[in-house]
Amino acid sequence: MAKKTFYRHKNYEPGQESPFRLSRSKIELFLDCPRCFYLDRRLGVSRPSGAPFTLNNAVDHLLKKEFDVHRMEHTAHPLVKAYGLDLRPLNDKRLNDWRENFVGVQHMHEESNFIVFGAVDDLWSDKDGTVYVVDYKATSKDEPVMQLEETKWHDQYRRQMEVYQWLLRHNGLTVSDTGYFVYVNGKRDAAAFDGKLEFDINLIPYEGGTDWIDDTLVAIKACLDSDSVPKQSASCEYCDYRAKAEAAF
Repeated sequence: MAKKTFYRHKNYEPGQESPFRLSRSKIELFLDCPRCFYLDRRLGVSRPSGAPFTLNNAVDHLLKKEFDVHRMEHTAHPLVKAYGLDLRPLNDKRLNDWRENFVGVQHMHEESNFIVFGAVDDLWSDKDGTVYVVDYKATSKDEPVMQLEETKWHDQYRRQMEVYQWLLRHNGLTVSDTGYFVYVNGKRDAAAFDGKLEFDINLIPYEGGTDWIDDTLVAIKACLDSDSVPKQSASCEYCDYRAKAEAAF
């Protein structure tokens, strides 16, 4: 097995000649709050980390194992068949790296001098070799999740899908605008827990668009090259907390 390469975070230095590694999640951080992004990538002051999503991670791990069985057997998953799709898990030797956090799918964006990367959950392909990005999502709501909604979280999911599509195209793959969310919802209506959770599972298609990505990377470059910390984001809870904490002294 090839030795995996991991990268330690380094702060951005204005004018640096070496490419700067920028993850998909940090692009999202910039869009959420440029000030928090600047503090993180330029000054090395990150937001406090939240509690780990260990149950979600377990679902993610088990879904990957389940789809990998069909990948090795070159068969379609029953969920995919149920939606009338002729798609099979992509069997590509690069997939293990593309799934690996801090490695993922990578592309050198020349205009910004960023190595952009992101770790995918899964990739499917059709008989013509077109690739479809697949992302696993887990939640627990009273009603099954049948479609993406107009919420902050689901907007993040959309952009996540689009960055993966953009990265894969820059790696020479023919990638469909259509991606799929395998969305599992933990049931709450069981009579008792009995040491297990049951899930509804739905396949949600999404038509992505990647036109925003290049301009966003250029904007991120300008942000990091500036010596001025961006203004506080009005909708950022972290900025609001810092401002109230400073005002309390």
